[in-house]
Amino acid sequence: MTTTPNPPESTDPRTAAEPTPPQYPEQPPAYPAGPTQPPAPPAYPAYPARSAPPAYPDPTAQTPPPPAYPQPPAQHAAPPQPQPQPAIPPQPTTPAPLHAHHISTDQRRVYLKAHQRHTDATAFGTLLLYLPHFLSSLLVVSLVSLVSVGGLGILAWLLSGLLVIHRPTEEVIARRMLGLRHPTQEEFARLAPVWQEVAARAGVDAQNYQLWIEENDTDLNAVAAAGHIVGVTTFALNRLPNGELAAVLAHELGHHVGGHAWASLLGYWYALPARLAYRVIRFLALVTLRVAAFFSVLGFLVIALFLGLFAFATLTTLYGLPLLILAAPYALAAVGRRAELRADQHAAALGFAPMLASVLHQMYGADQAAKQQAALAARAAGTRLPKESAIAKLLATHPDHHTRLHHLQPWLQP
Repeated sequence: MTTTPNPPESTDPRTAAEPTPPQYPEQPPAYPAGPTQPPAPPAYPAYPARSAPPAYPDPTAQTPPPPAYPQPPAQHAAPPQPQPQPAIPPQPTTPAPLHAHHISTDQRRVYLKAHQRHTDATAFGTLLLYLPHFLSSLLVVSLVSLVSVGGLGILAWLLSGLLVIHRPTEEVIARRMLGLRHPTQEEFARLAPVWQEVAARAGVDAQNYQLWIEENDTDLNAVAAAGHIVGVTTFALNRLPNGELAAVLAHELGHHVGGHAWASLLGYWYALPARLAYRVIRFLALVTLRVAAFFSVLGFLVIALFLGLFAFATLTTLYGLPLLILAAPYALAAVGRRAELRADQHAAALGFAPMLASVLHQMYGADQAAKQQAALAARAAGTRLPKESAIAKLLATHPDHHTRLHHLQPWLQP
């Protein structure tokens, strides 16, 4: 008999029976209760107490004197030393009062003029009066050039007038012709601030001019020459207060601003050939007349007649130009006096009228003292001083004292 085996269990998860969940107790397990107080920290070993700092000696406490050592016997007794006297405090000194004509030379802002130079009527007059000299010199240079170097000599002579404003040439003029020198460091330290103040008031650049010194301790004088030379004597530099020194410098600056200095020098330069030729002709004429007079009176008359005809022919050929040359010194002196008055007005317009008047008084006093000494010397010698002639007055290049003060009166009024 066959038995039928049990059918195998199904392996399908969907048909398999779900396992029963585990059974948990209803009450949680009891845990042991921990301590309610935190444990005490461990005990560390105690360190020994800090010792007190060592006691240092008090610097204010009295130190015992050093032990006395035996001194060797003194061979020579030292002289007693004088006791120091208490210092006397210096007494406050009051500054010396300034001169009435003292001016401030503190630096300040300077405003320069656009046109710092011009040519006034006196400069034009000087050039016009030198025109006959120039034409005569041109004739002389032309004759000499045609004989020697040709036309280049005339051109070189015409261009030589530019040397008037050439700085190295001015050095030669200042040293050789005018006898000037450069100021020392001390002289420049006194002169430069005053010159800066004068130039600032005039509105011109002070660096355009060069300061020179004339070694003269007796005359109160100054000079303006060429295009940039301004010189002053050591007497004026060392004896005048800075206000009066500024007035003198402002007067010389007026000559430069008005063109008087360069016009005079330029005219003199171009007139030099004519003057040299005149001196040569005059010397030859005098020698010829003396030689003719030595031999016979008739020869002297013949030579004199010949020279007279030559002079007349020269006058007619040159339209009387040499006669103008003979009269030119008087006209140039008159223009020079006018130029001095214009320079005085320039200084007065800058605020130096009282200072300039004081300088003029000093110059007048020095002139009068010199005349008195000359009169005393002439009286002691048993002679008399010659009176000043009218021609000498006409040839004077500077106005007299009263004329200059008269033209300063508008600036001296309160």
